[in-house]
Amino acid sequence: MIQQIHHRQIDALLSEYGESHQNRTNILIHGIAVPAIFWVTIALVWLVPVPEFLAAMDITFAHILAIPTLYYYFRLSGPIGAAMTLMTMAVFLSIEAMYQQGINVLQFSLVLFVVMWILQFVGHHIEGKKPSFFKDLQFLLVGPAWWWVHWLKRLNISY
Repeated sequence: MIQQIHHRQIDALLSEYGESHQNRTNILIHGIAVPAIFWVTIALVWLVPVPEFLAAMDITFAHILAIPTLYYYFRLSGPIGAAMTLMTMAVFLSIEAMYQQGINVLQFSLVLFVVMWILQFVGHHIEGKKPSFFKDLQFLLVGPAWWWVHWLKRLNISY
């Protein structure tokens, strides 16, 4: 019974999110920009200085905030929670790799942030509908779930 309640919640959220994502160009833009914005958000939070005791354990605020974020996704759907966990791990690994390559993560993240948000708004201008998060900030988290559902369906995996 509990899974059915949560499944209905994810269906309702995805349906509402999908209402402002019908245009093919907007969907394509979101297919690129949503995961990029997820990445850049984690990267920017990663860069916030942490107390020395956390830094000594290689823990960032991104690691700390990942816990309630992933909990949210698992409450919506186990497969989406698992997919978002994999995505989050990939983001963490890529940020570490950038540091090891000497790439300025802050500069890269700021440019990516601005470019991807401009793209998102261009997509919504083309769509002729406002972004869902203007109505409810929760849709900032629903966007990546929506992106994953697209791939889970292609892989014939129930969400």
